[in-house]
Amino acid sequence: MNKNTKIIAGTGILTAIVVVLQLFGSAIKFGPFSVSLVLIPIVVGAALYGKWSGMWLGLAFGVTVLLSGDAAAFLTVNPVGTVVTVLLKGALAGLFAGLVYALIEKKNKIAATVCAAIVSPVTNTGVFLLGCLVFFMPTINEWAAGAGFESAGKFMILGLVGANFLFELGLNMVLVPVIVKLVNLGRKEQN
Repeated sequence: MNKNTKIIAGTGILTAIVVVLQLFGSAIKFGPFSVSLVLIPIVVGAALYGKWSGMWLGLAFGVTVLLSGDAAAFLTVNPVGTVVTVLLKGALAGLFAGLVYALIEKKNKIAATVCAAIVSPVTNTGVFLLGCLVFFMPTINEWAAGAGFESAGKFMILGLVGANFLFELGLNMVLVPVIVKLVNLGRKEQN
């Protein structure tokens, strides 16, 4: 099997895992949103197959979020803003994980994996927060006031993303040894 076929097949398998994990993860909530268990296979795919596979896996994550109803609260407020934010946050989380991994892997594969595993949830959450600022601030202000927060910023960090981000980042950090083993196994199979 040639290299491109292996990349397509591997990315296809990871795409299926991303979809299943996102659908499963949508039942696990910290705060108002479900956790993103899919960042792990996105990081694995980005490390194994490169930034474009990472980006594809992130897009698959975003599409699954939109189709599963996880973004319903935002879709009713601004459908275009929701689609842009959800797809962009997933795609960039995978793309940036792949870029960071590629930049660091020649020096140290474990450091590359740690950095990619950090960049993915930081990007996912950061782009979500930027999307909130650009597309949803009037609604965020209302939600913050309704939840008793003195500012929309505190509400966004503490009420919308805080627990989810910490869970996603923590899970990625705990699973770095597993990610490293998966990447090493995948590299052996590619050779």
